[in-house]
Amino acid sequence: MSPLTSFLQRSTPHALALFRIVIGLLFACHGASSLFGVLGGAMGQGGTVPTGSWPGWYAAVIQLAGGLLVMLGLGTRAAAFISSGSMAYAYFSAHQGSALWPIQNGGEASAMYCWAFLLLFFAGPGSWALDRVFFGDRGQEAAPSAQREPSAV
Repeated sequence: MSPLTSFLQRSTPHALALFRIVIGLLFACHGASSLFGVLGGAMGQGGTVPTGSWPGWYAAVIQLAGGLLVMLGLGTRAAAFISSGSMAYAYFSAHQGSALWPIQNGGEASAMYCWAFLLLFFAGPGSWALDRVFFGDRGQEAAPSAQREPSAV
């Protein structure tokens, strides 16, 4: 195994944790802006979404709660799965009808969040997750290492 491969394998859980933290923080900011009118407010127009309005208020609650849970690494897989689904719903209900490609229909953020959360659902939280503090390594599968068949040369 080369030194680079060894370094990359040792670093993967930490890089995944940084990815999780950044994605969770950014997603939580979307929810906070819509619910509390901070950071530019709802849709960057100031103000908040009306409490209980469908789907905006519910999406904002999922964004805030899901983003915080993912950022902290607490129930990461469940929070990521729900967050991914909410972004898929947002993409297909609000964006996809106006044009085929996300760059054309304004749905890039929804599409990228959907796929980022789906990755976290499958890959898990990486290192530095609160789940490990509260529950140890129970239920935390390590990312499978890339195993290669010996090549027949």
